[in-house]
Amino acid sequence: MAGSVLVPIADGTEEIEATCIIDVLRRAQAAVTVASVDALQITASRGTRIVADCLIDDCANEIYDLIALPGGMPGAEHLRDSKTLVALLTDQQDNGRMVGAICAAPVVVLQHHGLLAGHRATCHPSFADQLQNTRAIEQRVVVDGNCITSRGPGTALEFAVKLVQMLYGEGTANEIARAMLMAQR
Repeated sequence: MAGSVLVPIADGTEEIEATCIIDVLRRAQAAVTVASVDALQITASRGTRIVADCLIDDCANEIYDLIALPGGMPGAEHLRDSKTLVALLTDQQDNGRMVGAICAAPVVVLQHHGLLAGHRATCHPSFADQLQNTRAIEQRVVVDGNCITSRGPGTALEFAVKLVQMLYGEGTANEIARAMLMAQR
């Protein structure tokens, strides 16, 4: 059964992170919805244009197995400022469903809204001094309950494979990693 995943994007989203998350989860047969908090077409942090499947308001009444936030600036700030996305993230956490965030998003979005309280997490080094719980800051990918965080563009594939593992198990994650010629798992 395909897991349902929401990947919110915005102008200034880090394209490597967004694309890795979307691509790897779709390889695992997840039903991924890419929703923009801005316009349908956004311009990512390095100038790449990405077209979303829908706007975030179209997702307001949906339930997802996972919401995975790419980072990038000012993309993470746009995600942080979306009332619809914050409501979805709060409901996600309140109901024990998974939330993932990479790069700036753990601090700028999750921590800002109190959604990292009590969780070990990591983030991009340029935001590390703002992270309240630094017990796991040097790890490339951190899983603490239903909260999965990662450091940045260079860890995006590992992060995405970990999301697959959390949704579908170690076997599927290993298959995906091998097919993409990642290090032997």
